[in-house]
Amino acid sequence: MSSGYPEAKDYLLELKRRGVQPGLERIRRFLVELGHPERAVPCVHIAGTNGKGSVAAMLEAILRTAGWRTGLYTSPHLVRLAERIQVNRQPISCEQLARGVNELRPVAGALAAREGDAIHPSYFEFMTALAFRHFAREGCDIAIIEAGMGGRVDATNVVVPEVSVITSVGLDHCEFLGSTLEAIATEKAGIIKPGRPVVIGLLPADAERVIRSVAKDIGAPIGSVAERFGADGSGLPTTNLTGAHQRANAATATVVAEMLGARWRLSPPLIAHTLRQVEWPGRWQRIRAGDRTVILDGAHNADGASALSASLAELVSQTGRPPVAVFGALGQTRAKPLLEALCAHARGIHLVVPRQSRACSLPELEALAPPGCAARLHRATVEALFPAPASCAAGVPGDTVVVTGSLYLVGEVLARLDPSLGLFEPQLQDF
Repeated sequence: MSSGYPEAKDYLLELKRRGVQPGLERIRRFLVELGHPERAVPCVHIAGTNGKGSVAAMLEAILRTAGWRTGLYTSPHLVRLAERIQVNRQPISCEQLARGVNELRPVAGALAAREGDAIHPSYFEFMTALAFRHFAREGCDIAIIEAGMGGRVDATNVVVPEVSVITSVGLDHCEFLGSTLEAIATEKAGIIKPGRPVVIGLLPADAERVIRSVAKDIGAPIGSVAERFGADGSGLPTTNLTGAHQRANAATATVVAEMLGARWRLSPPLIAHTLRQVEWPGRWQRIRAGDRTVILDGAHNADGASALSASLAELVSQTGRPPVAVFGALGQTRAKPLLEALCAHARGIHLVVPRQSRACSLPELEALAPPGCAARLHRATVEALFPAPASCAAGVPGDTVVVTGSLYLVGEVLARLDPSLGLFEPQLQDF
């Protein structure tokens, strides 16, 4: 590990303590000081309540398979901060990350000294600028940029993309984005740029109306999964990622790839072939842990609970045996529908508290469980359930153990199952 990496992390933690600061003025001023690295590499910009990370991974794989040098910017990370910034699916090295922080830090400090501390970039803004600069320096042909939260005032919304993408719209992050589908759709639609195409996934009717209205007003052509594959989902393409929701994500990626067209040499056979071999950790990811199979799934909100329920039902059908679950969540609103899905399909649920300040306590989780489920709930810790590398103590030999409820929990367990991924960095996980 680079000798400068611990110091770089300390600086980023200092920025993170300032909290979430929506708005574009800080990052725009910062990028001016850096010479506009966000303009150096063509990109695809992806927003959505769920599915944006999977669609990003699919598009990156398609473009890389076609021979292009790709950048990929996603958040949050599962285990290590470096996962957020990848070139050809190789995370930025500790040395590169530390060098980037050391180069950008004095620029941010000088900007704040000149114009006031309120203009100093936040943690997520700083990381976003660092990603743009890294992709430019690495000579990427195209970058896939995932919005952190919302879209309109997200720090990533400084790009003018080849294509904008809105994968889904659901009720999540309501304290920042609004409490109705229309309000949240308006925030997501903020990434649409005049004259640049936008692709929409399978959306609720109210949300789709908002997005279509915004696109029409600014002359942005629309590509629609429902129009391309059918609103009932019967014609969706296949992918190796598990679940009907991933087929919908594959359809979204396909429409984007088709819209990128001949310029990027993305043929239908190449697209279909690549979608059958995508790698994206933490999304119904199977790992063998001794005499048990562990499935890691990042379902973390109400829409994710629906997909989780369908996947669990299919798992029971395949194995003939209900799984055991390990569950922890951030926020009671998110936890309740996820617990309901688990109680409908799992024979036992180990409740844990992820290493995040916003995690639900064990009493809170117990109070949220549906009537009749209490006997199947067990208090536990991640350390007790996964005591050593490639080991799992939940359930009994031969069981399938599903870990879900939060990407933060998935990352914590993944790091314990596979120490080769590096030390778990929970302090830097939030946006």
